[in-house]
Amino acid sequence: MLLLLTRRLLVILLLIYFAWYVSVPRVKVYYSDEAAGKLEFVLNTQHDIFRGEISPGQSTGGPGHLFPDDNFFMQFDWTASQKSHCVIISPVWPTTRLYIGADGALNSS
Repeated sequence: MLLLLTRRLLVILLLIYFAWYVSVPRVKVYYSDEAAGKLEFVLNTQHDIFRGEISPGQSTGGPGHLFPDDNFFMQFDWTASQKSHCVIISPVWPTTRLYIGADGALNSS
């Protein structure tokens, strides 16, 4: 009996986790495969900061918030081709996609 209750509780918890995971809007940033060098970036999701770098042709990203409040923000800062750039992102469900060109500029297409 206890084993059955434990299994049911585990299944319910897993279903809640997967429902949350699918429901959260995400941001995906793609870097042109025609670029010459790496792109260094900082992804700041309401003071949850992630730093890294991606090579040409790679991508990065992260989740937003399921229920963002008025203070919610996402900011993506990057340096490519010795130029610094920044964009404020308002992610929409399911995924907001950003494309960075070979010159390091945000692609509007």
